[in-house]
Amino acid sequence: MAYRPSKQFKKTLFGSGAVLVLAALNAPAAVSFATEKYHAYKIAQPGYLKKYGSWAVVDVPEQYKVNAIHAALLHTGKVLLIAGSGNNQKKFDAGTFDTVLWDPVANTFKKIPTPEDFFCSGHSQLPDGRLLVAGGTARYEVLDGEVKKAGGGMRVKNESPDRAVTLRKGTVFRSPSGVEYISKVDVTVPKAKREFEISYFKSGQMKPWKTKVTAAEARVFVEALKPGPQALTTEAAQYEVVGLKGDDADNVYGLAQKLTTEKQDFQGIKAAYEFDPKAERYVPVAPMKDARWYPTLVTLDDGRVLAVSGLNDVGDVVPGDNELYDPRTKKWSKGPFRYFPTYPALFLTKGGKLLYTGSNAGYGPADKGREPGLWDLEKNSFTKLGGLTDPDQLETSASLLLPPAQAQKVMVLGGGGVGESTAATARTSIIDLSKDSPAFSDGPTLPQGTRYLSSVLMPDDTVFTSGGSADYRGRSGSDILKAQFYDPRSNAFSEAAEPTVGRNYHSEALLLPDGRVATFGSDPLFDDADNTKLGTFEQRIEVFTPPALHRAGTDRPTLGEGPRELDQNGRATFRTKDAARITKARLMRPSAVTHTTDVEQRSIDLALTKAPDGLTVTVTVPTDRTLVPPGWYMLFGTDQDGIPSEARWIQVS
Repeated sequence: MAYRPSKQFKKTLFGSGAVLVLAALNAPAAVSFATEKYHAYKIAQPGYLKKYGSWAVVDVPEQYKVNAIHAALLHTGKVLLIAGSGNNQKKFDAGTFDTVLWDPVANTFKKIPTPEDFFCSGHSQLPDGRLLVAGGTARYEVLDGEVKKAGGGMRVKNESPDRAVTLRKGTVFRSPSGVEYISKVDVTVPKAKREFEISYFKSGQMKPWKTKVTAAEARVFVEALKPGPQALTTEAAQYEVVGLKGDDADNVYGLAQKLTTEKQDFQGIKAAYEFDPKAERYVPVAPMKDARWYPTLVTLDDGRVLAVSGLNDVGDVVPGDNELYDPRTKKWSKGPFRYFPTYPALFLTKGGKLLYTGSNAGYGPADKGREPGLWDLEKNSFTKLGGLTDPDQLETSASLLLPPAQAQKVMVLGGGGVGESTAATARTSIIDLSKDSPAFSDGPTLPQGTRYLSSVLMPDDTVFTSGGSADYRGRSGSDILKAQFYDPRSNAFSEAAEPTVGRNYHSEALLLPDGRVATFGSDPLFDDADNTKLGTFEQRIEVFTPPALHRAGTDRPTLGEGPRELDQNGRATFRTKDAARITKARLMRPSAVTHTTDVEQRSIDLALTKAPDGLTVTVTVPTDRTLVPPGWYMLFGTDQDGIPSEARWIQVS
């Protein structure tokens, strides 16, 4: 029988003919068009999908588009996207702060009332499934050349041991020469400390009581009421608090060393809240002692949370005053003192020490707090760790505890030079903490030097990495539309499908309970390669479906009915028709990620047993809470081909 071309073939042939006609008129445009069409065809083929995976952009209604600065997966399966003012000073000035809750299953969105500017806050998963959010923005930066009025930190003293004093925003401080400065936020100065001194005469008789009063102190940022050189000072002076009367006027005063028109950095807030996933609202808790902007919050083995670093209420890096949050009392206490640059990557390791990989998000001097090391919180000792290639390019690098957590291997990927440096490294380094004398050694290199790389642990023990840029904040059109898998077993990268949305500064990626990876955000300096068009924040959500899910189709292993918490032996049993098929189980902690910093995610290998009838599987979770911090986890069962089940949520107490 003679071959008859199909209608689709004729359409394709006609399309090819059209391309040939275009080629005659405009060869470059035609080649580009044809290349794009062929690429779209190629990446849609089943064979390609099963080998490389695929990307899809989520349809987000206009009213729910948000500048996602922070992303956290909740145990309800929904994703909390926190913008605060979203790096938009107009929104900050208007007091308009945003949070959106996304349900990736139903693809529905909900706006959440946001009580503070959580832009550049810190966050951590709590044992009961709430998300602790602490810190944020009190004031936007003012760059060199744009500061019109002298400003700086004012130390406010209170010599009264009888009462604390609150000075409201707008309080005026007057210098000895009559220059006036105004405070930008409220400040409360505690009452002074009164101590009794006892002494004795030579005869042994007690002398009359003496008291010693030590003034209390608080800080506040002040700005000159009027522009001009008369407000500049680099000499220490005492300032009158205008409007105070009586004893307060005598006891309360300001001290300032330096009030200038130099660059004024962002300033942090002290506020802390728990986000309740069930009520879907923020609940206030006790504020921190120090204001923090760009802090890291890391969960410890007892469920408490350590808040580290950040810019304080006058725009300085917190000098080392770290704080501990107790979710039982909802209060903060003093933590071990140690200095780190902002958003330091700190990982809880077996035994309870914290590993600092050197990864950070930038603020702080280039020669302080940048070296990796193991931090013993009980002794407050820090053991430096060597061997890292390109140690001067750790800013905006990614770090993660490799799967499974029992192996105690941590990887650092990419990064760049301090500040707005053009340097970017393709280096990856791995440290094995189980060794007697651990040190970093080089892993396989990335395809190119990369900053802001997103790195996500997968249920099959691989690491999915995507996005980033080759220059500071995607400058010069340097976004990297590439993705790859790292396999710890082979210590090698393999190619994955290319994303269509660029991701650099202020971007995030996290694992969803169905095994896909969602990506958010990106805040480029410019939108063009010539750096002439100011950047716009990327509000699209793009989701990656890994090759394993394409290979599986609808035939995935399932975990059926089972408990939501472990029994007294650390076990949980689930019904499943796929008991024979499931070869391993992983407990995966949900992400809370910002600025390429995700110290929450970890994957724990579970002991797996199967009932003789083949209808149930039982998993046993390690009892070591330095390995498995308390909280909610996703439980995945995976077959020998790396195809995961959908996650079941389970709580570890």
